[in-house]
Amino acid sequence: MSFHDQMSQHPWKEIAAQVRGRSASDVEAALAGRSVNLEGMLSLLSPAATPYLEEMARRAHRLTLQRFGRTIQMFAPLYLSNECVNACVYCGFNRHNPIERRTLSVDEAEAEGRAIHDLGFRHLLLVSGENPHRVTLDYLRQVLDRLRPRFSSISIELHPMGVDAYEALIDAGVDGLVVFQETYNRERYGDFHPQGKKRDFLWRLETPERGARAGFRRVGLGALLGLCDWRVEGFYLALHAQYLFRNFWRSQVNISFPRLRPAAGRFEPPHPVSDLHFVQLLLALRLFLPDAGLVLSTREPPSFRDHLIPLGVTTMSAGSHTEPGGYSRPTDAEAQFSVCDDRPPRAVAEVIRNRGYEPVWKDWDAAFLQ
Repeated sequence: MSFHDQMSQHPWKEIAAQVRGRSASDVEAALAGRSVNLEGMLSLLSPAATPYLEEMARRAHRLTLQRFGRTIQMFAPLYLSNECVNACVYCGFNRHNPIERRTLSVDEAEAEGRAIHDLGFRHLLLVSGENPHRVTLDYLRQVLDRLRPRFSSISIELHPMGVDAYEALIDAGVDGLVVFQETYNRERYGDFHPQGKKRDFLWRLETPERGARAGFRRVGLGALLGLCDWRVEGFYLALHAQYLFRNFWRSQVNISFPRLRPAAGRFEPPHPVSDLHFVQLLLALRLFLPDAGLVLSTREPPSFRDHLIPLGVTTMSAGSHTEPGGYSRPTDAEAQFSVCDDRPPRAVAEVIRNRGYEPVWKDWDAAFLQ
């Protein structure tokens, strides 16, 4: 059974009704057990859970310490290109936006990697707009050949590919895949993705499965917070992660929390997510998925990020540039979205230490597989 088959058993409108129909006693029952099941997850996402957030936070803190210790893994994104064939209404890279477009040359990508390495990072995330004619498999192999000596772990967040292409990238040194479904609401999905390959809901939905089947060591999920009801998105995120854990046990599953930020096009989120609701989603997912990595990006403001460190976060980016180029030299290329936490990586690392945690710049090496 594919994840799409499993997801089809839980219609969006039914989940929305269930999550809003939960009571305080349902929340207490979910918190009473040693673990949280899907029914309990619905309760923890519900409005009825709001008075229990402190209890959820204490439990999430203990659970994260048990599974991950007092460590926060550090990473940085390297944007290869802002050229894109899609017309996602919320994205600065939307092909209709009149922005400065740029795809880094292999030499420029190497220079960016060198600058990121000099900041202390050994975990790298390669990102680009979705244009497979510009960011080709051959181009990626050349870039990876230059970057691999400097980084112990390289992940990708690119256009969705097939199993064969992913196997080729794994052979070239990539060990992680990140793909956000953006929204699990199939009825609204086409409204947000009116043109381009990304309009294919099913092709994107099954990308994590293809990646796990190819053999990625880590697979990352996420829903773009602000497009649709965050409570229902949270349920499908949990369901998707559970499916991957059960069917691809060799892959670590990570979940990100991308909240919509200002970008070219001036898209206004139809369902804004407050800080309080952001925290509730993070806590619920930690309690339901004690072994999942929870990733926090520089989309969020500094103070908010700092306060989330003890609540279940395991991975953070820092000093991020979301435009192609920018680490090694100034550039006029348009960013995908505006960064909110622009503190230098070492400053973020110092905050992590001051809160009793250890920033980890390297916790993996490809040599472990040899």
